[in-house]
Amino acid sequence: MRTTKRLRLVLASASPARRKLLRAAGIEPEVLVSGVDESKVDPSTPEALSLTLAQLKARTVAERLGQPTGNGSASESTDLQTLVLGCDSVLAFDGEILGKPVDADEATRRWHAMRGRSGVLHSGHCLIDLSSGREVGAVAHTVVHFAAITDDEIAAYVATGEPMQVAGAFTIDGLGGPFVDRVDGDHGTVIGLSLPLLRALLGEFGLRITDLWTAAPVPSTATEHAER
Repeated sequence: MRTTKRLRLVLASASPARRKLLRAAGIEPEVLVSGVDESKVDPSTPEALSLTLAQLKARTVAERLGQPTGNGSASESTDLQTLVLGCDSVLAFDGEILGKPVDADEATRRWHAMRGRSGVLHSGHCLIDLSSGREVGAVAHTVVHFAAITDDEIAAYVATGEPMQVAGAFTIDGLGGPFVDRVDGDHGTVIGLSLPLLRALLGEFGLRITDLWTAAPVPSTATEHAER
């Protein structure tokens, strides 16, 4: 059944790239950063880690908005349906789980290992409906093929500081774009948010992604990278 309520999407992420991706798709999210300490979550598999972190972010923001998750009670206006979206991404490479590098030396070592090879980017998504406390989640996966870049290119890229801000030490929507030969899967997953997966999660609530449109989708020319 289609909703007759007004919809509000709260993005539990500080990532400018995720927000830009939503805005380009006609969705204007509110942003509320979770502040979750990702270092305290023990990694298991890359898939499980990305989903757990996405859940923690979404649940933290949902509780901050005044709705304890999972209890089925409503605390908001009857004509407004609020959805909270949490996302997190990690790169699986050579049997390791790679988040953000701690410093330039680690970013450099990673790029020396990754160039000319491939890894899998896992992006966990968690969507919570505040009116019911119901939660759905899933993980999107995309294979990333890195270019065989030179030592000088690695040094120049690391010197920009961008690799230290993102999972896997790379972007495809920023300065790192020329260093990715191709991706097998949804490119939005690599940016940090899969629009097709978001559409599927909304469908589990009986909603359409077009219900979230606040404006006609427009192309974006800004170059930003995600905090993942």
